[in-house]
Amino acid sequence: MKALLVLLSTLLLSVAALANEGMAETINLTHHWAGYAAMFVFVVAYLLVIFEEQLHLPKSKPVMISAGLIWILIAVAYMNDHAGGAIKEGIQHNFLEYAELFFFLLVAMTYINAMMQRGVFQALRGWLIDKGFSYRQLFWLTGILAFFISPVADNLTTALIMCAVVMAVGQDNPKFIGLSCINIVVAANAGGAFSPFGDITTLMVWQKGMLEFGEFFALFIPSVVNFVIPAAIMHFSLPIGTPAKPAPSHDVSDIMLPGGLVIVGLFILTIITAVSFHNFFHIPPVYGMMFGLGYLKMFGYYLSRRSRNWRVSELNPPSDKIEDPYEFDVFAKVAQSEWDTLFFFYGVIMSVGGLGFIGYLALVSESVYVGLGPTYANILVGFMSAIVDNIPVMFAVLTMNPEMSHSQWLLVTLTAGVGGSMLSIGSAAGVALMGQARGSYTFFSHLRWSPVIMLGYFASIWVHLWLNG
Repeated sequence: MKALLVLLSTLLLSVAALANEGMAETINLTHHWAGYAAMFVFVVAYLLVIFEEQLHLPKSKPVMISAGLIWILIAVAYMNDHAGGAIKEGIQHNFLEYAELFFFLLVAMTYINAMMQRGVFQALRGWLIDKGFSYRQLFWLTGILAFFISPVADNLTTALIMCAVVMAVGQDNPKFIGLSCINIVVAANAGGAFSPFGDITTLMVWQKGMLEFGEFFALFIPSVVNFVIPAAIMHFSLPIGTPAKPAPSHDVSDIMLPGGLVIVGLFILTIITAVSFHNFFHIPPVYGMMFGLGYLKMFGYYLSRRSRNWRVSELNPPSDKIEDPYEFDVFAKVAQSEWDTLFFFYGVIMSVGGLGFIGYLALVSESVYVGLGPTYANILVGFMSAIVDNIPVMFAVLTMNPEMSHSQWLLVTLTAGVGGSMLSIGSAAGVALMGQARGSYTFFSHLRWSPVIMLGYFASIWVHLWLNG
């Protein structure tokens, strides 16, 4: 059944178009053996992605193989038509899409890793644990923090930090942990939907130029509705009382190291730089992010100078056994980026781009966006995002580029971002927390609350159409 759903969703949505002006003429291969073979390759690859946890096969590997095979099949089909120029243009077009996304995310991930190394998030976790909040207070606090942190950090990192808090405090109450994890997943996904930096899909929409930076904030109230309605209903199932306060922690990881808050400020400045490059100079945001990486590298140089001075002044004689609070290597932070995720994006974009090059766009656009209309089609995108990863779905919609108003582009941004909350496997945050809170937060414990989450999903759509439609 899952394979059939993946196949149907792939046929409906996972396509891309390369019909740019001036591009070499392409051949319609939708009914060619190469087209059928390419679709089969992609479906098999995505099935391997879905069963990543069971197979212990990193998700980037099958889609990278898929990307190569699909373009080889296209090249073989074009061999007798002397249209190699079209293939070259098609690959370059899709690779440029990937390169902009890659470097943007690489800078963001480097900053997040730097903040983690400086103990910014660990200090926040330690503060929450030490305050002795009740179960219900902690439920709402972690949800609200996840909602407001995910617009600037990624929803995966945000969810993992908040989950660590609830597991540390509520370790003797699996019900509390399970409900809090569901709340955190919903909150992190909802928070990421109203910011260009909050989710890969919103970033793709912004970089593609479908919406301006400020327009995303029109989704703030619908995102709040999406988070608050399920949380308010789950609130009544939470245990009453206050968990036993854990023993005082003397772990140095709960102490923020020098420069932590400065790096937070530099990250905010980097975001401002990227937005300014795009809005005022009409330069792609990725160049602003790379410029902002220079801020971190210069501050890293300052920390390295402080490190050398500290070793001379504090250690006599110098010793490697005492931890240097100023030690910082920016290239180590780059190396710690989520490389499997970054290469997964490569495989998805090149695979879906190849399917679009084959010629499935016209069929999908006609059957979905013309046949159903943009509102119903965009609502369907949210359900597809709960079953299949929202990245290929959104990339397909962007490259199909259906004729839609700004309100409809906001709608598909919302549904693709929050639709994955309906199932635990529908977002990276949900999948990660199933591993982190194993036994307390499971696929079926989340599924039990899916109707409530779906209520929030439809309520947020209604609020958006009422406010922005």
